[in-house]
Amino acid sequence: MRQVWVAAVLMTAVTAFAQVTPAGLWRSIDDKTGEAKAEIRIVEKDGVFSGRIERRLVKNAKPDAVCDECSDDRKGKPMDGLEIIRGVRKAEGKDGVWDGGKVLDPENGREYGARLTPIDGGRKLEMRGSFGPFGRTQTWVRVQ
Repeated sequence: MRQVWVAAVLMTAVTAFAQVTPAGLWRSIDDKTGEAKAEIRIVEKDGVFSGRIERRLVKNAKPDAVCDECSDDRKGKPMDGLEIIRGVRKAEGKDGVWDGGKVLDPENGREYGARLTPIDGGRKLEMRGSFGPFGRTQTWVRVQ
């Protein structure tokens, strides 16, 4: 009986580990200030991940703010609901890494290469935005 229980626990752990993806609701944490900035909902459709600002958390967030700095189809769109992650896919040959898409910094309107890496058993997400060899990484926290 004990062997069956141990096997069931191990299968559950392996299944849970295999299913860790960037999909979910994340609280973005500013890498410079350590403060929560927004909640981002990342979804997957046909193997492609995208993410939208679900709720801004900064103290001075204006409810009617729009992306004035954006230069593409997001220009003038409300910040709440703004798609900031586009086109991210599972990285070939790299377990636990999703990349190949873009992440938008709505504060300056710039897009960067995106790399998403769930860590700490999927409780945190390393979000890396880069331009060539330069970039920065934020650690986001999963919202339960």
